[in-house]
Amino acid sequence: MKLVLAIVHDEDGPKVMEELNRNGFSVTKLCSSGGFLKAGNTTLLVGVDEENLDAVIEVIKKKSKSRKQVINSNMTPNGVGGMFIPYPVEVVVGGATIFVLDVDRFEKA
Repeated sequence: MKLVLAIVHDEDGPKVMEELNRNGFSVTKLCSSGGFLKAGNTTLLVGVDEENLDAVIEVIKKKSKSRKQVINSNMTPNGVGGMFIPYPVEVVVGGATIFVLDVDRFEKA
């Protein structure tokens, strides 16, 4: 048995969960936030038999799309005398970060 730990963008979380459920996979949702943009993420836990692992990963990839987003930079430009002037920067957000862990034991009580 495997444990799939997937970190997806908050906007993609419900779509990923719905599609996993539609395909017969149970999902546990955890709220989390990223360290870089401090934005909300959804962390999903999916316990799956090894023969279904690729199907779970394919659903996550299909429903987690990366997108461009404009944010205000937290950096202070050089030569401004220490004054903070936010300026827009385009970054790519979304997609999925997927970890697959071996499960030695599983019980449902």
